[in-house]
Amino acid sequence: MLGIALTSVAAGIFDLKHYLNLQLVPHISKYHQYWRLLVHQLACASSSDLLLVEIYLYNVGVCIERTFGSVKYASFLIISAVTTMLISFIALILAQLTPVTSSLFNNIPPGPIAVMSAVIYQYIRLVPPVYHFRIFGLGMSDKIWVYAIAAQLAATRFPDKVLPTLVGLLAGYIYRSDLLQLKGWRVPARFVRFAETWIKPLLGDTQPVRRTNRVLPESRSQAEARRRTAALEAEEVVTTARTTRPRTAPRSRTSAAAASITNPSAGDAENAQDGGNTSGGMVRQWMSELASGARPVAGGGATVRAPSEAEIGMLTSMFPDLEREVVLGVLQRSPNIEAAAETLLASQTPS
Repeated sequence: MLGIALTSVAAGIFDLKHYLNLQLVPHISKYHQYWRLLVHQLACASSSDLLLVEIYLYNVGVCIERTFGSVKYASFLIISAVTTMLISFIALILAQLTPVTSSLFNNIPPGPIAVMSAVIYQYIRLVPPVYHFRIFGLGMSDKIWVYAIAAQLAATRFPDKVLPTLVGLLAGYIYRSDLLQLKGWRVPARFVRFAETWIKPLLGDTQPVRRTNRVLPESRSQAEARRRTAALEAEEVVTTARTTRPRTAPRSRTSAAAASITNPSAGDAENAQDGGNTSGGMVRQWMSELASGARPVAGGGATVRAPSEAEIGMLTSMFPDLEREVVLGVLQRSPNIEAAAETLLASQTPS
């Protein structure tokens, strides 16, 4: 992309565009300027052609380079340039057989039109479409925009650019089908080392995107866990049960949970004193156990069941004023969702 841009701008600045045009008569047949077969592919004659070629390379050439690899892509461009040069020369000679074709296909405008056509043939065969859509009942894909750019590039100087377009498609087919055993050729290793040493630093060394090798998301840090625990401990216990006796000084959840675990009878006596509302005490005990990180144990020493998200969502919608931790604790202690609903209803009934 940079090379074609620099050569095109230099040809315009130094007034060299007239050397880029290729005609069989009289450039080759009369003056024997065979060097035009190679030079006419190195630069574009107009700024509009240069813009289309750069858009073309950015949308098509990058995809093919990622598919081939840089070394194979460079080898493919060199093979395509040489192949299209030879086929263009043969096509210009064959076009002189009839007066109609000799008048239509005697001139090839400057620009890498043939090489771009060889690249788009690889794009057609290798790159799959990303999405499909329909316009007026006609099925299309996202590749239609690339084809539109190619059609506009080929139609800017009709019919002069028809011949290099067809030549490029033929060269792409020859490379893809490997008729001449050209797919295995690569540029010499010396050229690759020279490009990596001298050319790559000028273009900028781009580091590849670092991809993580972890499949699961990262776990929470210990600092985040401590912060959440401290926030839960500082939060006041909110229940729906009404108490008949006046409030006493609040205790921290951690101390209450520790007392209930070490001395279960004391916790039961305290719940019995709270206006005879045992359900409210149970809810507060479950909240304390959840806040302290202790896993509740069902009667008989068995572990509690794990409620599903559907049960949690159903009870949360039925009791929107309760916190999720309260609903989760009740479900873990209850054998089913009906018993959990009855426990929550009982906790909301005034004593």
